[in-house]
Amino acid sequence: MDQKSGTLVEWLVPLAFIVCSAWMIWHMPAFILDWGGHGDQLAAHFERTDLAPGVPVIIGQYIDLIDVLALIGIPATAVWGVMTVRRAGMEFEAWGPLDRLSVFIGRVTMLLIVLLTCVMLYEVFVRYVLDAGTLWANELSLWLACFVFLCAGLYAMQQRSHIRIFLLYDILPRPLQRVCDVISTTLIVMFAFFLIYGGYGEAFQKFGRWELFGSAFNPPIPATVKPTVLIVVALVAVQAVVNLISDWNAEPVTHSAADDIDEEEIERLKKAVGAK
Repeated sequence: MDQKSGTLVEWLVPLAFIVCSAWMIWHMPAFILDWGGHGDQLAAHFERTDLAPGVPVIIGQYIDLIDVLALIGIPATAVWGVMTVRRAGMEFEAWGPLDRLSVFIGRVTMLLIVLLTCVMLYEVFVRYVLDAGTLWANELSLWLACFVFLCAGLYAMQQRSHIRIFLLYDILPRPLQRVCDVISTTLIVMFAFFLIYGGYGEAFQKFGRWELFGSAFNPPIPATVKPTVLIVVALVAVQAVVNLISDWNAEPVTHSAADDIDEEEIERLKKAVGAK
């Protein structure tokens, strides 16, 4: 596979993952009802009206063939994405299996930002140019922003780019730096444990009854965001442990403002504008 084809696949696979996930989320009530959901209360808010004539219902009363394909597509595109994702020049060099997963989720987050921007631009256009604002753009923007915020945290942890204060850390000898790393990682794991322990019951309830936002668009923001918080926090904790192991034998690094400068990116920009 040449570089151009590889780059195309690297971005099409996350897009396919988003499409499959979006379909699954929007039709999740069908799975909840067919797989032992909350009965009549949820069924009253969900009537399957989008089945095309002749589309077979192959599992239950609500789930159709496209739902099953979307369900299969989520793990399939995730595995494909982890296998094909490539490290950019400015990204951290650690490249284990979980690192690849975190970077793939980072690529998904980048596309979500593009989709979020498109939704906001569309709303501005129709509201202020056509004088016909939508009922869904505000809630959809909020929904996408929640996922972007959560997934970006995992990517930042893998890249070691979260906010840290190095004033004292840099002057410590390497053994004491390792002690600081162990303490910070332990605190992250403890935070994740107690958050999941205290929040999984509420998250399960919100998901099980498919709690909606209560607006005109009425998206299932509570039903999807709360479980996602717990899943991402768990991944962040695991990634923190992986970072600790991966960086254990790393040489001491002195941090400065120059760390934020990407020389390769600067050279590419100079070449693009014809500057020397």
